Amino acid sequence: MERAAAAAPAGRTVAGRNANLPWVEKYRPQTLSDLISHQDILSTIQKFISEDRLPHLLLYGPPGTGKTSTILACAKQLYKDKAFSSMVLELNASDDRGIDIVRGPILNFASTRSIFKKGFKLVILDEADAMTQDAQNALRRVIEKFTENTRFCLICNYLSKIIPALQSRCTRFRFGPLTPELMVPRLQHVIEEEGVDVSDDGMKALVTLSNGDMRRSLNILQSTSMAFGKVTEETVYTCTGQPLKSDIANILDWMLNQDFTTAYRNIMELKTLKGLALQDILTEIHLFVHRVDFPSSVRIQLLIKMADVEHRLAAGTSEKIQLGALVGAFQVTRDLITAEA
Repeated sequence: MERAAAAAPAGRTVAGRNANLPWVEKYRPQTLSDLISHQDILSTIQKFISEDRLPHLLLYGPPGTGKTSTILACAKQLYKDKAFSSMVLELNASDDRGIDIVRGPILNFASTRSIFKKGFKLVILDEADAMTQDAQNALRRVIEKFTENTRFCLICNYLSKIIPALQSRCTRFRFGPLTPELMVPRLQHVIEEEGVDVSDDGMKALVTLSNGDMRRSLNILQSTSMAFGKVTEETVYTCTGQPLKSDIANILDWMLNQDFTTAYRNIMELKTLKGLALQDILTEIHLFVHRVDFPSSVRIQLLIKMADVEHRLAAGTSEKIQLGALVGAFQVTRDLITAEA
């Protein structure tokens, strides 16, 4: 992999520079044209920039969908290298989420004008949903007061955690999860640059496990290639600790066809052997329950019991006891199907 990067002319490929960076940062899009998704949002923001009418922005959506990359690419387009540090303030609200950060660095930056530089400054607040209520209320006044020379961009995962007063002051854009059609070409590009050996089922597993999160797919790709060399479905699932499809098939077979004691013992042994989490097993089984042709009344009862198990797991209860409850739910379902037949 390193030889392949070294063989490429310096400066011509991404792999040639920043060789020790995580791939997520190494291949982060540098310009708006590099971004692969949400073309409608990008074209709107591009229009704002070209007409010099950029409003306050609120970018929200699941992780790894390009929110931070989008605003950083905008900032690089607005300000050239020398002006970037003096015109852009980037803060991660997860580190600094109290009212002091709004009254301190943000207020100082927004209230000062840059001599010899025309245009507005840009304040980027990443993970703004982690900010306290007091900080958000204080920010509301700062945004109002310094709109003339400063633009604010808030980035968050959960829109409901941003107070309505802040939402109403910003133009909102939702970044949805990426589709496989968009993710695969970008992954292929990274694979070619890094010289990774990826099988077709490995690529499918990468896309499936990432759930539209580009950052997660790149992290899985890098960790799997470093740990195993070749990226296949089995190595991807093993690296992430997710249960294989064959494991889920075995678990379901035991729960529906074996007696309680045998099924419980077999699943416990498999969990211990492969280090599987009951939460992950439950998620995979849930998808299976929707696909199998159970009678409606039986399926509803089973899903309710599975939901109860998941809720109790989230509250931090014992996995052993909850596994017993899950096996029991499937045994009751089997008996109901047999009785109806």
